[in-house]
Amino acid sequence: MLTDIEVANLVTKTIQGVIGTSPTILHEPKFVGNEWNYLKECLDTGFVSSVGKFVDRFEYELASYTNSKYAIAVVNGTAALHIALSLSGVKPGDEVLIPSLSFVATANAVTYCGAIPHFVESETVHLGIDAHKIREYLKSIAEIKSGQLVNRLSGRVIRAVVPMHTFGHPVQLEELLKLAHDFNLVLVEDAAESLGSFYHGKHTGTFGLFGTLSFNGNKTITTGGGGAILTQDEALAKHAKHITTTAKIPHSWDYVHDEIGYNYRMPNINAALGCAQLESLPSFLESKRILFHKYKDAFQSIDSVSIMEEPKNCKSNYWLQTLRLGDELKTARDSLLKNTNDNGVMTRPCWRLLHTLEPFKNSPKMEMNVAESLEQTLINIPSSSFLSSLIV
Repeated sequence: MLTDIEVANLVTKTIQGVIGTSPTILHEPKFVGNEWNYLKECLDTGFVSSVGKFVDRFEYELASYTNSKYAIAVVNGTAALHIALSLSGVKPGDEVLIPSLSFVATANAVTYCGAIPHFVESETVHLGIDAHKIREYLKSIAEIKSGQLVNRLSGRVIRAVVPMHTFGHPVQLEELLKLAHDFNLVLVEDAAESLGSFYHGKHTGTFGLFGTLSFNGNKTITTGGGGAILTQDEALAKHAKHITTTAKIPHSWDYVHDEIGYNYRMPNINAALGCAQLESLPSFLESKRILFHKYKDAFQSIDSVSIMEEPKNCKSNYWLQTLRLGDELKTARDSLLKNTNDNGVMTRPCWRLLHTLEPFKNSPKMEMNVAESLEQTLINIPSSSFLSSLIV
């Protein structure tokens, strides 16, 4: 039986055998196409802010790629989720079911609506929320009254469920859609990490009333900062566009705003970067898939350490390559993280479970034995698309 330090050394050397020994961060953007040309066009024309052709183009091309009827570009993924929840009918005092195993933005967006995150369990195959356990949980703590799901323990309406596609791996959408239907919940997908991921041949973010994407600098493609709202509903798309542009009624010179709006529109210069990145997305995805297979081959010889693989009937973008440690190696996690980072290989643990963070300690939650185990056994390793070509 190897010691924790021996496991850490072995994992570090295995990663370096795939990507080389030079210092490597977790995920870097790659600019190999028209980025400079499109950005220069923005600078040359002066259209760098909220007006310019690249925003409309980016929205059109994003909708085409995801096969969503509508896409609305905004400043970041959190803003996208905030607006999606608001337009889904989430009101102050409502509860929203979200995974505790998620980035904090998922919970933050709920609170921006004045609502309360209600944290739920995850499962081990997709890493997303467990539809079957949530169904049994809701049967035990909630009931439908006047067409609304009411939490008997708090008296509050449970309005929506927000699955998050963890590290780009699609969740159990078929089961979650049934859950939402049976319990009168709105389903809003947090697809921030899953551009280029498909569930049963359909792009993530296009199953619920809304889906949201992120284009932060560490995502599969980047606009620097940015996000998008996906929807199949024309009226909701128009409303989302309206309130993310300060709810200003179009006019050649006057300023009339007909409701509370938000300055969430994506600037043209960011959209220009996004248009160039979208052109390279297929090659990025292929490179990340090659990197996954190299890691998979490399880790096959190490007991109790495996690489997270796309679930059955899914196609993952492999945004972040993720190691899963066997339960017997839980104690080795921190040694492994320290050893890799000390040797120039940036690795990161999974997020702290959201219900343990100070702002959310009093939020409602179900038992989360699986999520607690995943928190201690998942490690993200270098995942940049260009890494697949470094070592042959």
